Amino acid sequence: MATFLDTGAGEQPGARPVYDSYAERALAGEALTRDEALMVLRAPDDDLRPLLLAAFRVRERHFGRRVKLCMLRNARSGLCPEDCHYCSQSAVSTATIDTYRLLPTERLIEGAETAVARGARRYCMVTSGRGPSARDISQLGEATRAIKARFPTLEICVSLGLMDDEQARALKDAGVGWVNHNLNTSERFHPSICTTHTYADRVATVRAVQRAGLATCCGGIIGMGESDDDVVDLAFALRELGVDSLPVNFLHPIAGTPFGDGESVAASRGLKALCLFRFTNPATEIRAAGGRERNLGSWQALALYPANSIFIDGYLTTDGLAAEPTHRMVEALGFTVEIEAEVAAAAATVG
Repeated sequence: MATFLDTGAGEQPGARPVYDSYAERALAGEALTRDEALMVLRAPDDDLRPLLLAAFRVRERHFGRRVKLCMLRNARSGLCPEDCHYCSQSAVSTATIDTYRLLPTERLIEGAETAVARGARRYCMVTSGRGPSARDISQLGEATRAIKARFPTLEICVSLGLMDDEQARALKDAGVGWVNHNLNTSERFHPSICTTHTYADRVATVRAVQRAGLATCCGGIIGMGESDDDVVDLAFALRELGVDSLPVNFLHPIAGTPFGDGESVAASRGLKALCLFRFTNPATEIRAAGGRERNLGSWQALALYPANSIFIDGYLTTDGLAAEPTHRMVEALGFTVEIEAEVAAAAATVG
């Protein structure tokens, strides 16, 4: 992978100054125009090297060569009334998956122990469903307090669906630091992927999370049939919202879902999308998230040039790269896994 970036083979003459100018403007806090953003997505594949290098300049300025590892725990699986077409847990999915109600507190704590042992900096508890009940908030709060008592610097994230201000404040009071709630796509394209809630519902949840003083983890999915304009709209909307973390997922078609026959995202397109999100959201944590392994394949390591965070050990109902090979991949690029000394010490005892 390093050889790909170190060699200029195939680079288009004059390409570097264009992308370097995007990096300079991103570093100066200036936004790309819509036409420039579209040019990033539509860049010739031969321009991928200078494009990645330009995005890396921005990433390195804000995050150095550090990589934050995150780990998910599917805290409640299936049984969801929503009709999100990409999701195996939705009401319209016939996919064969494990279904279970909210895991006991001790199981959620065990998940945090595993995350720490494997070098994760952030642990995210995810529940299926339209939104959390009062009981969900209470139990997840209990689990969070127990986890933070043992691992004070481990970042705790939850992804619970639609939420209001009161629920967000309760999570904040319990010690949750981050809430994930993705926009997924543009407002225009959203009805094509879900009809049981609106794009505005999702924006309202992000705003409620922000008002509660929680950090926002909010991104989207590439490869659902959206246009280039939809991807650009999403990138600009996330910039306007001022999200703190931006997960970029790539559709993993699952048999039994409405999008089960979807095609893989070309690795080059996935990398261009990551570069676009870096140019438009320069100081935001960007995560190469679900579907990274399937869609980027042998090029997934290159995602770390625009992105500064990745998941380990899989996703909600799909597998992913395990922790050990992820650590090796990061180190092979000359990057360093971000981990607090306290978490590292705890990992030694847990592991």
